[in-house]
Amino acid sequence: MNRKTKNTLALFGVLILLLLLGGSYIFLYQRHTIKEDQKQLESLKSNQYNTDQLNMQYYELQKKAAKLDSVLAQRKFNIPQNLSSISFFNFINKVSANFSTNTQVNIDYNDQKKDKDFHYYEYKLTGNGDFNDLFRLIYAIEQSKELKKVKSVSLSNYISSQKEGMPTFLVNFTILADVYFADNNRFSTAEFVENNLNARPVYDIFYPLIRTQIPPNLDNLLDVQGAKLLALIPEGAFIADIKGNTYLLWEGQQVYLGYLTKIDYDHNTVSFILNKGGIIEKVDLSLEKEGTYKKKP
Repeated sequence: MNRKTKNTLALFGVLILLLLLGGSYIFLYQRHTIKEDQKQLESLKSNQYNTDQLNMQYYELQKKAAKLDSVLAQRKFNIPQNLSSISFFNFINKVSANFSTNTQVNIDYNDQKKDKDFHYYEYKLTGNGDFNDLFRLIYAIEQSKELKKVKSVSLSNYISSQKEGMPTFLVNFTILADVYFADNNRFSTAEFVENNLNARPVYDIFYPLIRTQIPPNLDNLLDVQGAKLLALIPEGAFIADIKGNTYLLWEGQQVYLGYLTKIDYDHNTVSFILNKGGIIEKVDLSLEKEGTYKKKP
């Protein structure tokens, strides 16, 4: 018997063995399971179901589900199910889209933790920028529909110089924020609608009340310091600055560091309010021989 015949007989023997094993598995092991499934199928076929009643039950369940979803939607906060860790990055990008060019926000994912029946992602936000942009960022995190909480905030002042040499008062910040989610949908709605995240501007607590830097007179406005009142006419007042340049001004018009607030034709005077780095001064110019300059605190 040659080698080819031996291999053919061996393969034929293996095939016979596989057929025997497969038949044994089907008729001995699965036979009982197949009989039970057939009995259950025959039982289902024998029962006559009322489709109208089933449709009515389905409609009632839909109404209950919609009612429950509306109750959840009325809540200020929801806890989503199995939230992706990337969603917070998209949320911050959307919130910071309208921030000023001075504001920069960086996000780092820290860890996933558990708090009783809920899970939460922890993020670290760092950067610098305008105080009101920072306030809008914190407000958006705290007021978002999907539950987010600011755990801690660290702030410090930061001064940046502009091309004109004037300082911009900014804020360095570090924020730890938690984003919550659950293993089920008991605390989330079928359709997500975000809360109103628009925050009103607030006073910048890092902006100094008194500043040593005075903005330059880039618009060539009247510098009241050393100016003289030349004449009063119905249309306004003629005033000359210390360099001899003349200006025709009227009430409410802007001057360097302030505004012309009043023209008094009875006493031949004009009054200005100036803001010199946070120090408010009232300056009066009188129509006299020498054009006297008076300053009132």
